[in-house]
Amino acid sequence: MNRAHAVRDAATMLRRNLKRALRYPSLTLAVVGMPVMMLLLFHYVFGGALGTGIAGTSTGDVPYIDYVAPGIILMTATSGALITAIGVCVDMTEGIVNRFRTMAISRSAFLTGHVVGSVIQTLVSVVLVLGVALLVGFRPDADALEWLAAFGVLALLTLGLTWLAAVIGLLSKTPESASNTPMPLTFLPFLGSAVVPPESMPTGLRWFAEYQPFTPVIETLRGLLMGTPIGNSGLVALAWCAGITVVGFLWARAVFRRGAVAAAR
Repeated sequence: MNRAHAVRDAATMLRRNLKRALRYPSLTLAVVGMPVMMLLLFHYVFGGALGTGIAGTSTGDVPYIDYVAPGIILMTATSGALITAIGVCVDMTEGIVNRFRTMAISRSAFLTGHVVGSVIQTLVSVVLVLGVALLVGFRPDADALEWLAAFGVLALLTLGLTWLAAVIGLLSKTPESASNTPMPLTFLPFLGSAVVPPESMPTGLRWFAEYQPFTPVIETLRGLLMGTPIGNSGLVALAWCAGITVVGFLWARAVFRRGAVAAAR
């Protein structure tokens, strides 16, 4: 099977997943709804107290919405993992994948269609959450190149998390377990610098917050959008994103192939 055939099959799977997302938008709306709720909660309820604490740190004296918005935008990218995990698991448990395996289509098309479709849905969700942030007072001062770089970092992180979510979907026995397993990913940014600086945390938690993968991504987004110092966070963020993508891709492909061999026996 040549490469053109594989691309055509992947495009067919992508159209299938996007059409299903349009017909059943509840999951996409849920992915948007949680970050928006968190944004409003931290801005209107906790923003006054937390913003006062942040003013005395090295982060500088900035409106709290400008500090927290990049973290919430990243949370939208992590929430998108739910879409992939549930979608892949539903197809696996309903038997449609076994039907695909009997047809003359590329073996990689199923996962590629799911991953690309989920990345598109998640990036649309990111734009919607960013729009809400702008409406409630988020005021980034980035130029066009910095916006493009921030969007690129988010896209690369989303791609990596989506491949990991595909693994979760392949390994889950039910859609319910597929929807619950990625939840730690959704809230991991809160154990980084999403809502407060790591230096305000206890020693053990501060160490975890400084070295977990989402903190350099948040600091890179904050630096690109708000002009705060980035240091080496950009390089560390790109390394984490690339590593997650490679591991997720290879792991998902291996699990899917192992399932195909088991089904053929």
